[in-house]
Amino acid sequence: MVDGQSTTPFDVIVAGGGPAGLAAALSASRAGARTLVIERHGFMGGMSTAALVNPWMTFHDRTGEQVIHGIAQEVVDRLMALGASPGHLRDTIGFVHSLTPFEPDSLRILADAMLRESGCSVLHHGQVFRVERRDRRVTGLAVLTPGGERMFHSSTVVDATGDAAVCYLAGLPMQSDVTGRNTQPMTMCFRMAGVDWSPIERYMVENPTEFHPGTMIGHRPITGVSGFFSIWAQAGLPIPRDRLLFFAGPRPGQVYVNTSRIQGRDGTDPQDLSEAEAEGRRQVACLVRFLRDRVPGFADSTLDALPAQVGVRETRRVVGDYTLAVEDVMQGVRFEDAIARSAYPVDIHSPSGAGLTLSESPKEPYDIPYRCLIPQGMENLLVAGRCISASHEGHASTRLTPTCFAMGEAAGAAAARSARSGRPVGESGPTGAGS
Repeated sequence: MVDGQSTTPFDVIVAGGGPAGLAAALSASRAGARTLVIERHGFMGGMSTAALVNPWMTFHDRTGEQVIHGIAQEVVDRLMALGASPGHLRDTIGFVHSLTPFEPDSLRILADAMLRESGCSVLHHGQVFRVERRDRRVTGLAVLTPGGERMFHSSTVVDATGDAAVCYLAGLPMQSDVTGRNTQPMTMCFRMAGVDWSPIERYMVENPTEFHPGTMIGHRPITGVSGFFSIWAQAGLPIPRDRLLFFAGPRPGQVYVNTSRIQGRDGTDPQDLSEAEAEGRRQVACLVRFLRDRVPGFADSTLDALPAQVGVRETRRVVGDYTLAVEDVMQGVRFEDAIARSAYPVDIHSPSGAGLTLSESPKEPYDIPYRCLIPQGMENLLVAGRCISASHEGHASTRLTPTCFAMGEAAGAAAARSARSGRPVGESGPTGAGS
């Protein structure tokens, strides 16, 4: 653990302990760098634990070839060994080839163990609120903790906050194509228990047009459901969606519901976030009643878990040395400085309507270049996760959790190399991390 009064410099500081930050911290620490990860919650995992975003999608391309490995796969393997994940299963909705259910509480415990094994220092309940910058370098992070302000210093910094908080506080420019309240909407996911899958399966077999095109009707196990179109439409719920979306959890009778939609809120504005939390819970209460009263298989189900926070899809994105575009994603573009690959489609929840824009999966996996992780003009700062340099449409593919793991692993390795060599991060790029 961290001595809150210590000002001894670290080699690498990772801000944010979500999937990208966790992978970055493990990667840097395993590379021999004296590493600190700072997380505002009392546990790691980000949207996967705090917001109950479940399952992970996807480790594979459309043909079933696995394109994401590394720390991300290690986490899956260790969860499987704990009986906390069945591993990679076919996505029966047909969005992608595979999805990976997991137990969020087991992920919290596993993250602690992996960080401890790596020798990484951890500071929970800490939030960066001021950044000291000198020209092209971040020279210090002021962190607000329950014990007051603490100042930390390091050779290199990885911003894995999701909101590009370190970059923003350092005064760096952000992508301007979609900002503030025009970003993808937030969702409050939740878990139901006691769901009977038999009536769901019967209804799907008898009413195949009621579900997302491409749904694998009759495939077992059912891993997700997108549809119940007429039941949803007849209910007339005050939720701007056109369907019900839920996924099977790793335990019998568990279902993770990803259906609420909170539009017109800025995920970096504290008042908007406060209102989004309350609105999300109102929508959850409405959805629980709807599920129990109208949807096959849910009559005897109960609300099993609410998240610690609302799920946020999109906020700030940095301006990097390269900005990943939708053409790069859909054309499967390869880059010489590739640090990760992904095959997730462009998935945009409407900022103002009820629909969903979902492309086909890319014909070939695309590369994420290292330059997307380097904020323009900075020598010792990297980003990882959903705040990398990507367009609105490019981000709609890169934001998914397995890809964030891979980007974080690459950022951590590069940060450790930069700290060890004293060279700028732009000269410290790895190749093939997480793939």
